[in-house]
Amino acid sequence: MSCCFANIYLWAFIFLLLGIGKETARDLARRGARVILACRDMKKAEEALKDIVASTGNSNLEAQHLDVSSLASVRKFADHINKTENRLDVLVNNAGVAAINYKLTSDNLLIGMQVNHFGPFLLTCLLIELLKRSAPSRIIMVSSVLHAYAKFDIDNLNSEKWFSSTQVYNCSKLANIMVANELARRLKGTGVTANSLHPGAVLTDVWRHLSGVTKAIVTSVLKVFCKDAVEGAQTTIYLAVSEEVEGVTGKYFVDCKEKQPRRLALNEGIAKKLWEKSEILVGLKPEENLF
Repeated sequence: MSCCFANIYLWAFIFLLLGIGKETARDLARRGARVILACRDMKKAEEALKDIVASTGNSNLEAQHLDVSSLASVRKFADHINKTENRLDVLVNNAGVAAINYKLTSDNLLIGMQVNHFGPFLLTCLLIELLKRSAPSRIIMVSSVLHAYAKFDIDNLNSEKWFSSTQVYNCSKLANIMVANELARRLKGTGVTANSLHPGAVLTDVWRHLSGVTKAIVTSVLKVFCKDAVEGAQTTIYLAVSEEVEGVTGKYFVDCKEKQPRRLALNEGIAKKLWEKSEILVGLKPEENLF
């Protein structure tokens, strides 16, 4: 793969540093990119930063605090970036949490949906002007093949009617694809592209909230049949740097190849409703809606 940008600035939106996000950042740092790790746990962030610098020789890396389970944290981070950075070429939204019990955040949003969908949605909206000024630029949403099993109900986006930890994950991953597709439509002609991907079944800490016995079983199966973090990062890296996808937008990728997602993911009407309800739930202000 070759790089289609003269200067790559990867904003690796990393909720968990011990998996795909870290390996994505390492690969792009090795290519000479400026990498900023946006992380909740700053101790792990600093450890990851030192490891990546040592293995790549690229010291143009930075770790900044970002907790997507707090909309105030998202706003603070985005405000800092908009005030201090001149350009943003690639935004990777790869936060992920699964198998988590019912819990509302301080924003009165279901934590699984906020980490996987609402937080990244708000972050992308708040950074959109910087992305436009940096065009050609790219937005990458890390989804999952499990989106195909979502029992999606726009009126249950925040589990207003019923709750299932499995369905929260599946629906949030479907939302990732629909948001990427809606971004592609809203950003048409701006030079900013938006795509989504399934990284493959990867052994990472995304399943850390499973109970003891269940977690042990799932981990054992994943170790045998699944990709490691380096392999799981490859499609994200491909969408970030490959010339083959220059100008490609509104598509879904698996193993570095375009694939068709579930038909529902392509429904423009539902995607528009998802976008509009998400705007309300995250409190996006009219002056922040810059599409």
